Amino acid sequence: MNTSAATTARTMWALFEPIHAVAYFAPEAEAAYEEVGLRGFWRGYFAGRAAPLGPVGPEPVVAAFFTFAPAMVARALPDVWSLTTPGRALELRRTGAAAALTRLLAGREREVERAAEALVPRAAGLEGSGRVLAAANGALDFPDKPIERLWHATTLLREHRGDGHVAALVAAGIDGCEALVLRSAVDVPRAELQPHRGWTDQEWEAAAQRLTDRGLLAPDGTATQDGRELLRTAETATDRAAERPWRPLGPDEVATLVRLLTPLATACATALRFPNPIGVPKPTG
Repeated sequence: MNTSAATTARTMWALFEPIHAVAYFAPEAEAAYEEVGLRGFWRGYFAGRAAPLGPVGPEPVVAAFFTFAPAMVARALPDVWSLTTPGRALELRRTGAAAALTRLLAGREREVERAAEALVPRAAGLEGSGRVLAAANGALDFPDKPIERLWHATTLLREHRGDGHVAALVAAGIDGCEALVLRSAVDVPRAELQPHRGWTDQEWEAAAQRLTDRGLLAPDGTATQDGRELLRTAETATDRAAERPWRPLGPDEVATLVRLLTPLATACATALRFPNPIGVPKPTG
């Protein structure tokens, strides 16, 4: 294993994820979807994120997104496709993200150009075997505008990493609800996970019981040493699976990219809350 590349993959995730995540948390993103009648946060979310897959129903989205309750996904899909097409949803996704980034990164236009130039080579041509969302987004053309190119590059990188994370959890024998329950027993509050992924109290408690039966949760709901170790192992596997785009970079190139992305990520992080349902930490630097 290339340990330095895996470490770089985790470092870069914490920097590109806030840039990508404005598409979920910034008001401009929700406003863009509302233009075509996709009112309410979740209709726009599922339409925009699932759009690269085509006019799909809930089943493949439940599988690919992993931690969402099937009933929650089914409330949005396939009904959203009666309001807009996947192609139009992609346009709205890009427009909303670009509007948010334009506001958040005002005065940093040159840094945006440099960041796009640095990340596009890392994101272009990502290997998509076993990575449904990364491959679907990878089939889309890179936009021309630097701010849109930057957002698209971060989207490819985060879906590539996310696909690997899902694979790591599946390999550990953890389902979507169990992953959230175990995470809530370690660091992210239940209130930041359960309501934003649509699981009922009954489903949540059933998942907690399954984890308890496996010795991953203690009877009081705290994570056991085995539970914490399972999460650490999954995170290590995720970093390892995400390392390929960063392998060509030497230490100086990594340091330069960190210096370039940190102020952009910090500015974008003002549109997020911490802690948050996606688990991304607050940028430091």
